[in-house]
Parts: sequence; structure tokens; C-alpha cells
Amino acid sequence: MKLVVRPSAVHGTVQATPSKSHTHRALVLAGLANGETRLRRPLIGGDTQATIRGMEQFGASFRTDDGDRIVRGGRLRSPAAAIDCANSGTTIRLLAGIASLLPTSVTLTGDASLQQRPMKPLINALTEMGVHAASSLNNGCPPLIIRGPNKGRWTHIKGDISSQFVSSLLISSALKDLDTEIIITTPLKSRPYVQITRDMMSHFGATTAETKNGYRVLGGQRYRPRDYTIPGDYSSASFPLVAGALAGKATVTGLDPQDRQGDRVILDILTRFGASVTQSGESVTVEKGDLHGTEVDLGDTPDAFPILAVLATQAQGESALTNAEHLRYKESDRIATTVSFLRSMGADIEERKDGCIVRGPTKLKGRSIDPSGDHRILMAAAVAGLVAEGTTTIAHGESYAISYPRFPEDMKALGANVEVVN
Repeated sequence: MKLVVRPSAVHGTVQATPSKSHTHRALVLAGLANGETRLRRPLIGGDTQATIRGMEQFGASFRTDDGDRIVRGGRLRSPAAAIDCANSGTTIRLLAGIASLLPTSVTLTGDASLQQRPMKPLINALTEMGVHAASSLNNGCPPLIIRGPNKGRWTHIKGDISSQFVSSLLISSALKDLDTEIIITTPLKSRPYVQITRDMMSHFGATTAETKNGYRVLGGQRYRPRDYTIPGDYSSASFPLVAGALAGKATVTGLDPQDRQGDRVILDILTRFGASVTQSGESVTVEKGDLHGTEVDLGDTPDAFPILAVLATQAQGESALTNAEHLRYKESDRIATTVSFLRSMGADIEERKDGCIVRGPTKLKGRSIDPSGDHRILMAAAVAGLVAEGTTTIAHGESYAISYPRFPEDMKALGANVEVVN
């Protein structure tokens, strides 16, 4: 399938899609809680379905009730077969921590792309806690073989590759008998996602504490079933909001102004670029303005990189997107892939080790784009196509469903000329 985009003006309102990050964590925590939890407005896509399947293999059960997910958790059991995490890095990292609690071997695998994602920091951290944790190919990547039980009192973990490693250790450590000290050995990137994990653990009954060098988790805790509503996702909302900044006016509803999501800063970034941004309650409106280049540190907001690079191509002067080297370990090398597709469309863009430099404004031209199967690259390219001359055709036209299943429908609701074709 392909996504075909033609030049369009946008004007309208859409509701924020539920947060993928919150959904993953809620599915895991509810599956570990002894009892029944109702999850309202979960994001059900390829990645979160992988988490559901994995938690089912650990003993949880899931059913649908009027769009909600009813989760019954309880005693962990050893999976009878390997857990296929498909293309979801979040799934394999969170479930690796759960697997370390069991006294039997658990195999975690995934598709060809996932088998290139780095896991060595988590492997090393679990090994330090007395867990047998290994890459079956001996390259630090999946498939993983993990056998506990995890009885370690402390461990060290790098923080500059993926905050999901830290989240995995936090969630699983609460269920151990012993207290756990998690020591972060390098600067922690995407810190807001760790805070989301801690907040959600607290909601489900487990406490954590921040220390000078990392986190402490008390042992002997139990997760309790608690109903939970998944909030709107600022990361996904960035695509229609940037569309408004480039091609008219767009409103996204259902965005909690107090949410801890790191990508909530997209509103401040859009303002710094010169777009008109107004927020009223849980509704955000972005309107086209005189855009000008700026510098953006993306250490805590890496998912915004591709769409902000698109925005920068239409801003007067030079923009620098920095501190995002950890993007090279996502579904694709998002720095290289972003630079490649924008350069093919005529952008003046220069790749850097930790981001890129963009000089604008540039009149983009429609091209055939290969997003390397990366949903955020696909959606960023689609927004670029709104202001490009001619037709933009994007391969892997269904990958948006990983994080934003209604992306084509929402873009059409805003007036964009977008279609999915076979």
C-alpha cells in the first residue's frame, strides 16, 4: 500500500489519538495487577497488540467492552512459547523485565527490524542482577533469552540509548522481594517517559523514589487493579498541528495541558518558530504564521524530530535540531531517514551526528518516498507533501497505524488531499 498526498490547505478540528506510550504501560501494569482493570480509550495498533499478546502469554487476559479493554491480571506464568514482539521496541523492553522475574527461560523475539534494535544495556543490567540474559545471536540485539529469578539488589544502566530500559527495570523491580537501586550511568534521555512510568506505577499501587544517581524501588510490592483512561497523545498530535502551521489552521482536542508527556513542548516549539498557537482547556489550535528558524534541543522529545525538520524547511533562516543521537536506534535511523527524504524533496538539510541543520524556506517538490517502514517518517513526509509541488507518494502506506490509526482520516477531515492506495 501507498499513501498519496497532493498540495492542500487545511482547516478543521480532530480529536487527539490516545497515547501509545501510556497504552503500553497500562496494558503491562494492568496485566500484572491481581484483579480486573478497565482501560478506557487505549490505542490499539500493531505495537500495542504485540504487548497484549505478550502479556497474555504471561497469564493476563484481555477482552473488549464498548471500545475499552478489560484486563484481568494475576499470578505470572511462564510462556509456553517464544513471545513475538513484532516491530515493537517498547514491548520487548518492558517484557524483558517481566521475564526476568521467572525461574524459567523466556525467549523474546520480533521481526527483522526489531532484531536490529539495541538491547545490550538492558542485557548487562539484568545480568548484573544475577539474571541469565543473552542475545541469541550474540550481537546485543533480539532474539533474547532471559531466565531469572531476579534477586539483584542494585544495577547500572545507560540512559542515553533508550529510557525504555529504565522503565523496564522500574516496573519489574517492584515485584521482587528485595529493594532495588537503579544507577543511571550516562545522561538520561527522554526523561519524561520515565516519569510517566513512575506516575502510572503509582496509580497501580507501586512506589518509586528518585535518588542522586537514579532510582530506588521498594521490593515486595503488588500492583492493584485500577481503572485508567489513556490520555491524548501530544506526539501524534504534532502532525496535524504542524500541518496547521504550514498550510492553514488545525485544532486538536483532548490534550491535557498538565500531562507529563515530553512532546507537550511541541506547543512551545511551534510558538518559537513563529506559528500562532492558542490553547483553551484541552483544545489546541495552531495557525500558519511567519515562520523563522530556531534551535531545538530534542533530548526529551525525540519523536518530534521528523515533523520538526519538515517545519524547519519552511522557516526563514537556519534551524538546528540537536541532542537527538538516540534517534538512530528507532524503527529506522530517524536522523538519516529524515534527512534523506527531505533532501530528495529539495530541502537544504545537513545531517549531523545528533540531529540536523535546515536552511529555509525551500519550495519542496513531490517525490516518491521510502520511509523505511517507520510510521513517524511516513506521517512527516505526508505533512511535507501538503506544501510540496506535485504529488508525493509514500511507500509502506499503512505503517501509520502503529501509532496513529486514524491519521489519513484525520488529515482528510482537516481538508488534506490524502489517500491510501493499493
